[in-house]
Amino acid sequence: MFTDPKAAAASESISANSVIDDVDRTLLAALNEDPRLSKSALARRSGLSTPTVSSRIARLERLGVIRGYRLELDPAALGYLISAWVRVRPGPGQLPKVIELAEHTPEISECHRVTGDDCFLLHVHAPSLSSLERILDRFLLHGQTTSAISVSTPVRPRNPPVVQ
Repeated sequence: MFTDPKAAAASESISANSVIDDVDRTLLAALNEDPRLSKSALARRSGLSTPTVSSRIARLERLGVIRGYRLELDPAALGYLISAWVRVRPGPGQLPKVIELAEHTPEISECHRVTGDDCFLLHVHAPSLSSLERILDRFLLHGQTTSAISVSTPVRPRNPPVVQ
C-alpha cells in the first residue's frame, strides 16, 4: 500500500467534484467493485484505451482520491482471536504519547481521533484476553480506556459508494 501525505492532504482540501469527472467515477466504481481489475479490463469496461486508463488512475493516485491498495487478512486465521474497540481518554498532556503508542503497537489496525469524552477509538486485535490486557495496560499509563469486544462483524469495512 502506498501512502502519500501530500496527496492525502490535497484530497482533503479539494472538493471531489472539482477533481473527478464521470469517467473517473466509472473507473472508481469498477475498482471499488474489484480492486484487482487490470488496466486492460478497466479499459474494456469503460470504453477507453489502456494508456488513458493508466493515466487517469495515476492522476487519481497522485491527487489522493485513490489512497492505496491493500490486502485484507482474516485476523483469526493469523491467531488474533480477540477483536476489540477501545476508547482512550488521555490524561493532561498525554495526547501525543497515545498517538505514538498506537503507531508503534502492531496489534492496533485502526486509530481514529474522535469527538466526545474520549479522544481516540482504536481497533485492537489480540490472540487472547491476557494479551489484550497487556496492550490496554500500556495505554493506561497515559489515560483511561474503555473496551468493547467484537462478537461478530455483520458489515465488513468498505468504501463509500461512488456516486455518478
